[in-house]
Amino acid sequence: MFDIGFTEMMIIGVVALVVIGPERLPKVAKQVGEWIGKLRRYVDDVKGDISRQVELEELRKLKTQVTEAAQGMKSSVESAMAETQSTVDSLNTTLNSTFDLTNEAPRTDWDQVYANRRMRDRIKDRRIEREKELGIKRPKRALHR
Repeated sequence: MFDIGFTEMMIIGVVALVVIGPERLPKVAKQVGEWIGKLRRYVDDVKGDISRQVELEELRKLKTQVTEAAQGMKSSVESAMAETQSTVDSLNTTLNSTFDLTNEAPRTDWDQVYANRRMRDRIKDRRIEREKELGIKRPKRALHR
């Protein structure tokens, strides 16, 4: 901050020696050194406080920006969810009105399914008996793993 050269310090030292005297000069120099140390520490503390306040203010601004962005995201997600829900509800209503599933009988006729299976099994058994009568040997199938 202040640029004090060696010659200027020598002049200050000579003036102090003349004004204060050689007996009290070491005590005064020690006292001045302590005051300068205290002044530097005070200035450093003030600088640290100012920098912390600036950082705190920047963090507050960042917090408000993040909060605003989160609110915007939340509102867009909620509107998309409401839109999707309304679409699903309309599809559900359309499907229910198109297909009245409450009074309709089951579409699968299990008796017919089981009859078809029994018929297939009987055909397979007759084929195996016929092959035995004719002496046809089929290779055994490998077991499926």
